[in-house]
Amino acid sequence: MCGRFALTATPGQTAAFLGLAELEDFPARYNIAPTQPVLMAIAGLPQAPGSNLPDRQPMLVRWGLIPAWVKDTREFPLLFNARSEGATEKASFRTAMRHRRALVPASGFYEWRQSGGKRGQPYWVRPKHGGLVAFAGLIETYAEPGGSEMDTGAILTVNANADIAHIHDRMPVVMDPQDFARWLDCRTLEPRDVADLLRPARLDFFEAVPVSDLVNKVANTGPEIQERGVVGPEPGKARRQKPGADDSQMTLF
Repeated sequence: MCGRFALTATPGQTAAFLGLAELEDFPARYNIAPTQPVLMAIAGLPQAPGSNLPDRQPMLVRWGLIPAWVKDTREFPLLFNARSEGATEKASFRTAMRHRRALVPASGFYEWRQSGGKRGQPYWVRPKHGGLVAFAGLIETYAEPGGSEMDTGAILTVNANADIAHIHDRMPVVMDPQDFARWLDCRTLEPRDVADLLRPARLDFFEAVPVSDLVNKVANTGPEIQERGVVGPEPGKARRQKPGADDSQMTLF
């Protein structure tokens, strides 16, 4: 699952990473949440032979995919994630998987360790060596009843690897730069041709940093939400106090 992420790189760094000609200026975003606008990149129009111009285009989409066939958005669930295992067959994602595959640039994402079915300790999950990542995304253009159109999108997820599984059982699909072109090529490659790309990130790619619960509130949007927090004991694993121990005394352990 991926319910929050961040994009704190500069427009120039993001454009270079995605292979875009340029991007309009935008501020660092530390707490991107569903229903907010997110940057995605798609394959552009075919270029003339020998052209050195980038063939990818940026799009600003609403995070929360709405299939074209939805009649009443008020009765439709918010699809900000799409399980990669069934995206090709599921009606909500089938068309986007065939025609509108995208890349979602991010500096990392947030995940919460589950405790008794509730959100527990939050973690900031980022590349160990810094830099940007690109999540696999899907885009669907929804025509509203009034006639206007809205571009919407979702992030594909997969079973978490061993680095993340102790926190959550799902993680975003991360695309390696050498696979960007294959993933975005919806003109000649069908979903079955890129199914091998829908896999967990390689081991040791991410590190999970515990942070405070400031990230829980969408209104908190500053860099302080990524400051390292203190991990409390897991439910049912609280340390037993020795007889005569004094809780008022500090300890290093």
